[in-house]
Order: sequence, then C-alpha cells, then structure tokens
Amino acid sequence: MNSNLLTPPALWGDKRFHTWNYEMREQFQEKIFKVMLDAGFTCPNRDGTIATGGCTFCSARGSGDFAGRRRDDLVTQFNTIRDRQHLKWPNAKYIGYFQAYTNTYAPVEELREYFEVILEQPGVVGLSIATRPDCLPDDVVDYLAELNERTYLWVEMGLQTIHESTSQLINRAHDTQCYLEAVEKLRKRNIRVCTHIIYGLPQETHEMMLDTGRAVAQMDVQGIKIHLLHLMRKTPMVKQYEAGLLRFLEMDEYIRLIVDTLELLPPEMIVHRLTGDAPRDLLIGPMWSLRKWEVLNGIDKELRARDSWQGKYWRNA
Repeated sequence: MNSNLLTPPALWGDKRFHTWNYEMREQFQEKIFKVMLDAGFTCPNRDGTIATGGCTFCSARGSGDFAGRRRDDLVTQFNTIRDRQHLKWPNAKYIGYFQAYTNTYAPVEELREYFEVILEQPGVVGLSIATRPDCLPDDVVDYLAELNERTYLWVEMGLQTIHESTSQLINRAHDTQCYLEAVEKLRKRNIRVCTHIIYGLPQETHEMMLDTGRAVAQMDVQGIKIHLLHLMRKTPMVKQYEAGLLRFLEMDEYIRLIVDTLELLPPEMIVHRLTGDAPRDLLIGPMWSLRKWEVLNGIDKELRARDSWQGKYWRNA
C-alpha cells in the first residue's frame, strides 16, 4: 500500500482504516480473537519499586477487568474465556493476551512458564504481551525475540500521552524518552509494538491529544490502541475528578478526535482498538462509552461524511 498517495487506498475490507480484524484475516485467512489472561503479575508502579498507587486511571485489576479470574490457573482461564468467545465466533483461532498488570515484570524463567503453557494450547497462533517500557531488561527482550521467531508476537505498551505534565498527573512513573528507548530496543529485534494512548486525560486539550496521536504516527510502531478515558470507582483518579481536574469528553467530540487521528496515521499501522468499555458496575463516566457499537458506527459515519480514511494527511502530520 503506497503511503505517499493522497487518494483513497483500497479499503480495508469495508472499513476506511486498517483494522485488527482485517489484518488477522490477511495473516491467517480466518477469524482470530484474543483470549484475555491474568497471570498474577503486579506492577513496579504499585509495589514501590518505581512508585506506589499505580496510574491514577488504573483499576484494582490492573486494566485486566475482562481477563480471566486471577485465582484460576492459566489453562482454566484460557478455556473459560475461549469458550465464552466461541459463542460469538464458533470457528476461530486465538492469540493469548497477557493483559492484566505488567507482564514482563518477573524473571525470564517465570515468564517462560506462563507464555509457553498458552502457546501449547490447541488453536493458539500467537501471543500479545502487555507491559511497561521500564520492564524490558536485556534477558527479557532476548526471550521475546526468541518467541518472535516461533510465533506471531505483539508487545503492547502504554504511552498514554507524550505530555510530561499529564504524565505527572496520572502517576505514569516513566517519561516519554523511556518509552521511545523501549520501542527502539524491541524494534532492533524485529518485535511488533502496539502503542496504547488515552484520550480524555485530565487537563488535556484537543490539540494536546492530537499531538500524542501525531507523535505515535511518526514512531516505529506497528499498531495503536486508542482508549477513551473511563473513570472507574475506587481508582485514584476519582479524587482528581472531584477536584475538577477532569472533564468527560462528549461522544461526538471523541468521534471527531478519533477521525482526526486516523487521518494522521500511516496506512500500514494496524488499529487494534478505537474505543473500549469498562465494567458497568465500576463506571462513573462517561456513561455513553457503554454504547460501544454506537461509537464505532459514528466513527465510520464521520469518515464517510468527510470522504476520509486512515493516512489521508499522514505526510503532513
């Protein structure tokens, strides 16, 4: 696909952006879904190694609210989540998604035990491993490079924002330079990287959020997840909300922001996610986020209304 053209590329299936689903069908010629797992890790931003309290938006389950139950072993978790997803997609294969907390925050020998047992499960075609950029020592990267030779591998890392003022507000506990160095380290080993960003963080303007999107568009990363900020009960961000530091985005505002960002991304960058949801019983707001398909349909509609697509303005980003 020629990124230098300012004319519409061939659509990614019926979409105007490069969806994860489209990419999986291109790679594997069948439906692939992620099986979300909780391997029992913690986070250096919680246990005092780097900081305490965690990122202010992060739930008690370490962003693994829809993963398997921590008290179950990984194979039990895998089978439970897989079978539930099979009700929707009966003929599919799987990527084991180590989602909750920081999934490289352990000795390599321990990581090997967790990752290999999932690779052994029938129908698994790859792994996706969520971690922090400050939890990638050389021996871990060596093991990830080995995995990358044997299976379809993604490493997912939370950038959230490029703005250091916001980073301090959300207690991210690493700077943007740390993130860039981690990307470079992984890419030297040809490991695919998916960058997570969040729109709606405290005190960020539309332009600040777009600056983060622009920055990701210029990084050597192969995928992006754009999250809407969800305020959940019992997270440190509740106090920031009560102090007036946080304003919920409106749905139409978020849709425009997403389309503005898609226009800046290179066409080859895979869009893993454009919105998400939180457990209804934990969510304080924005409540419209529970209408996930309405948001996704709104993004498609806005792209058509603009006669736009992913990468339309990438060269000028």
